[in-house]
Amino acid sequence: MDVRTLCLAVLYQGQASGYEIKKAFQEGAFSHFQDASFGSIYPALGRLSAEGLVECTQMAQEKRPDKKVYKLTQQGQDALITSLLAPPAPDKFTSDFFFVLYFADLMPVPQVINLLEQRISFYKETIERMTKCDPAALPSGRRLCHGLGLTVYKNSLSYLEENKERFIAELREQDASNRSRTEINLKQIETNRHLS
Repeated sequence: MDVRTLCLAVLYQGQASGYEIKKAFQEGAFSHFQDASFGSIYPALGRLSAEGLVECTQMAQEKRPDKKVYKLTQQGQDALITSLLAPPAPDKFTSDFFFVLYFADLMPVPQVINLLEQRISFYKETIERMTKCDPAALPSGRRLCHGLGLTVYKNSLSYLEENKERFIAELREQDASNRSRTEINLKQIETNRHLS
């Protein structure tokens, strides 16, 4: 989804500053499946404003520059609906966790164990937080996304818990000399970081 549509979607839920739009992708509901950077949000807001899809109001702040708050216009809502009617692109799953785990054979086993335990804790905390939410209070689309997201997290947690010990055992069985070389390289990298 392009950042223009993402901004319109956040503003559909109420007026917001560029910072508040970014927070919607860092901590809000969108953080689970979309991302937008400040470097893309502010130019998009400028274009949306120029096209009459959003209105910008300057709000005075004490001892700080004025805050720009954006509000969706009717044209902006129509543009959002038009964007939502287009078929979505295939999902692209990005994950630093997956990327690092992909190279687990290059890492010391204790670090991989720590990585897995942190991710298991993350899934448990996220599931607990999502379970506290009352989906009945959500509009139907958000309720479906909530349920689907909760299912993904529960299945991911289950998979990691069921496969963690076997995976760690496989890593431990790998060639000890290769692992030793990797650990020496990691120590050298860490030493070089401290020296620079």
